Amino acid sequence: MPRGGVVENKRFRINQFIRAPEVRLVDSDGAMMGVVKTTDALARAQIKELDLVEISPQASPPVCKITNFSKFKYEMEKKEKEAKKKQKISYIKEVRIRPRIGAHDLEIKIKHARSFIDGGDKVQLTAMFSGREMQHKDLGIKIIDKIKEALSDIAETEGRISSMGTRVFLTLAPKKKVK
Repeated sequence: MPRGGVVENKRFRINQFIRAPEVRLVDSDGAMMGVVKTTDALARAQIKELDLVEISPQASPPVCKITNFSKFKYEMEKKEKEAKKKQKISYIKEVRIRPRIGAHDLEIKIKHARSFIDGGDKVQLTAMFSGREMQHKDLGIKIIDKIKEALSDIAETEGRISSMGTRVFLTLAPKKKVK
């Protein structure tokens, strides 16, 4: 009976659950043993009191390694956590403005938008109108254009200015850095 009793895993086939008649075997120290029959590979794993783990099932023949399965599983989870840490999630931050915004308030809004873009987030500029301001949407569009020009060194537009109800929108995204 294989080491560890009956162990079945959703991601990796181990020991007697390996279905292929032949496997490409990697020894516990990392040396390639070549293509061997699955029964012979299982016997070698039992002699060393380790598990036979199917690492690459898509290969022809599948690649299997003689290793301690719990240690192998721990190292795989550790690698996945590291990869997840390196991913950057981008959010859309909203900066709301009114058509009659003051010059100083506009500078503050631009400064906030700049900090969001520097942080790697997208910024949605929203001009909000109420009452008779609706007749002068061009004022809101001018302010959005002014912000777009102020941030043109670090941001690029995504799409065009769109209008929905009492609001006008424009989304800015960080410029792609050329390496």
